[in-house]
Amino acid sequence: MTAPYGRGIGTFRILHVSTGNVCRSPITERLTRHALDQRLGDGARDLLVESAGTWGHEGAQMEAHAATVLSEMGADPAGFTGRELLDEHVIEADLVLTATRDHRAQVISMGHSAGLRTFTLKEFARLVRAIDAATLPPPEEGAVQRASALVRAAAALRGWLLAPSVEADEVGDPYGAPVTYFRAVGEEIRQALDPVVTTLTGVPAPTVR
Repeated sequence: MTAPYGRGIGTFRILHVSTGNVCRSPITERLTRHALDQRLGDGARDLLVESAGTWGHEGAQMEAHAATVLSEMGADPAGFTGRELLDEHVIEADLVLTATRDHRAQVISMGHSAGLRTFTLKEFARLVRAIDAATLPPPEEGAVQRASALVRAAAALRGWLLAPSVEADEVGDPYGAPVTYFRAVGEEIRQALDPVVTTLTGVPAPTVR
């Protein structure tokens, strides 16, 4: 099986995009990786998760508060280095999830047929909630095939299922804010990711005891 957009056989690449690639997109990248590993174990190895920034600080560490929030949420912040968004990142991505509509527009403006696979994170979560999981390939057929079908289904719904407001599809920028705001943003991201990861994997979030 060949994954869409030329990614090759047996892999699916998720790219998270924000501005500096030191706050929102690192949090989203590492929470996505943590959730996929938690749900699928070794079965998550074919789902590749990365991030970059439209004004990315190449080689920078993530903000300290972002790392703190990830650790508090059980995800691993270690070893992260920021990247500037390049054409090759968009070309290789099977799904691009951005923090804001402006980021989404910037990714799409780069070309590479990115329009049908680029969403804001909260937009994608909203669309995914409206998709009947029974219409997707069953989990036993593999996460790559199911993820590819999920992106196609979400793209088909766009334009039919509109956000109640512009702000509803965006994640605010915590850069320079206190750690309490980073925690709020981290929780906002986690809540948006949950339906996405649940539908993609077919595995619900573990029950917290």
